[in-house]
Amino acid sequence: MNHRTGLDRHQTLLFPERLEDYIGPENPVRFLDAFVASLDLHQLGFSKARCANTGCPPYDPAMLLKLYLYGYLHRIRSSRLLEVECHRNVEVIWLTGKLAPDFKTIADFRKDNLPPLKAVARQFTLLCRKLELFGGELLAIDGSKFSAVNARDQNFNADKLQDLLARADARLAEYLQQLDTADAVEPGGASLSKNELAAKIAALQARQDWHKELLAQLQDEEEKQVSVTDPDTRKMPAAHGTLVGYNAQLAVDAKHKLIAADDVTNAGTDFQQLANVALEAKANLELNQTEVVADAGYYNASEVSRCVAHGITPLIPKADTSANTARGLYGKSKFQFEAQRDVYVCPAGAALTYRFSTYELGRELRYYRASGCKSCALKNQCTRNKANRTITREANEHLMEAMAEQMKQQPEKFKLRKTLAEHPFGTIKRWFGYTHFLLKGLAKVRCEWSLTTLAYNLKRVLNLVSFEKLMAAVS
Repeated sequence: MNHRTGLDRHQTLLFPERLEDYIGPENPVRFLDAFVASLDLHQLGFSKARCANTGCPPYDPAMLLKLYLYGYLHRIRSSRLLEVECHRNVEVIWLTGKLAPDFKTIADFRKDNLPPLKAVARQFTLLCRKLELFGGELLAIDGSKFSAVNARDQNFNADKLQDLLARADARLAEYLQQLDTADAVEPGGASLSKNELAAKIAALQARQDWHKELLAQLQDEEEKQVSVTDPDTRKMPAAHGTLVGYNAQLAVDAKHKLIAADDVTNAGTDFQQLANVALEAKANLELNQTEVVADAGYYNASEVSRCVAHGITPLIPKADTSANTARGLYGKSKFQFEAQRDVYVCPAGAALTYRFSTYELGRELRYYRASGCKSCALKNQCTRNKANRTITREANEHLMEAMAEQMKQQPEKFKLRKTLAEHPFGTIKRWFGYTHFLLKGLAKVRCEWSLTTLAYNLKRVLNLVSFEKLMAAVS
């Protein structure tokens, strides 16, 4: 046989005498070590960054921070798995100085330092700005759904609870009937004994009482759904059906596809997410003005208005949600608005004049109505209502019209959206394998998402910038 052979396990080996010799001079863990060393952990708010001279000394938060950064960068998020790495991974042993905290200590560090951990992500953004890795001219905003620590059967809405209560009532009636006839059955003839039936009835009644409490909670708080394991999670539409989880948001800079801002919400849609993420990205990059692109799910006049007021120019395609368009009739897009006359002109050339204003669902609306629709030759193509056609206009709709005009003039910018915004989500979900959150509660999940986006940025920067330049930037 001519196969390569390994060493004899019983052979005596001369390992390097120093732990330092195990780590190459350009190993990325050296940058993680230097980056954390450059931070003022006390100023960032880490607990135990400064400790008393008496009592049992705590673990240095710098060591635990290095451990988490290494873990998230190498697809190891679990505190139990990180504990294992402390005993067997030479790079981790080098980072921690051969310290091996237990999983509870590791988990508590993340739980007790939520704002400081988010601040570390901000510090890395500042480092990227120092290295001129952000362009700041164009940002792409997008969202993606991630599962949470809450099973589908532990999420309830009113219809589901009422159905469960009805089924429980039917099952209870069946058990009670069996209990009434149990005495008439010969011993050994019944499928369940009286004691077994009584236990099943008690368990079913207890579960029924719990479902009634959940239903009362929904009615009292005017919530549409309730989750039991993680109360902050919501059932929401996803790419393939639905999931119980969170909606993670990103703002991605066009220059190197680095993440400029991140957020997490339990809202099932992106309808009200544009301004918060865009404004955070603008603040993180300290921009005076910028442009953002997003898909039609972010089309919201009030959100666009907030962005414009802060020097952000959104480029979002209009989502045609008109019921008339869905029925094959003339939608609002077929009506032209004439600002000087303050009227809408219909496809037949008639004017819809202003009638009154109202405030609905947080929006100021102006109502325009036509006259003489009954005699119009295009009525059957315009509306099925017997009354004259009505059009509503938001107070800041002129901003949406200006945005539509900009979209026509710069179509190439919106075409970049998919390659910019979806690239990080693809890397996070496919390469890192982070398709679900490990922590419970919106505050903790936001911290976990910041660590995830920081790991993505770290991976990008380690590929973009030479090791010497990185080390010089944190020295």
